[in-house]
Amino acid sequence: MFSIPGLKVISLTDAAAARIREIMAQTSGEAASALGLRVGVKKGGCAGMEYTFEVAREVNKGDEVVTEKDATVIVDAKAVLFLLGTELDFKTDRFSSTFVFNNPNQVSACGCGESVEIRPRTEAAAAP
Repeated sequence: MFSIPGLKVISLTDAAAARIREIMAQTSGEAASALGLRVGVKKGGCAGMEYTFEVAREVNKGDEVVTEKDATVIVDAKAVLFLLGTELDFKTDRFSSTFVFNNPNQVSACGCGESVEIRPRTEAAAAP
């Protein structure tokens, strides 16, 4: 488990926690039990990286498990340094509903909002 005193890998707003609980409730009838929402990053898009989501059915070695406000997020081990210190929110407007990453490691985003440039955080940079 990755840990820097005083700094969480990811935190949840009330809206994000509520949406994660809704997603988990919708998957509860499936054969394999859902443990939480897996969050990660992958290469792609015009800015270089994209955030990823999937229902997690297991915790892999090195994953960070964050349970907050009765919602569980499993941060993929390869994404921990990219997401360190991030606040996950959920926004709804007239045309869409989406998770929003308030990520201090995000350098820029593309115009369409689908991809981002993220620099991994180092332990020295993350120290309070």
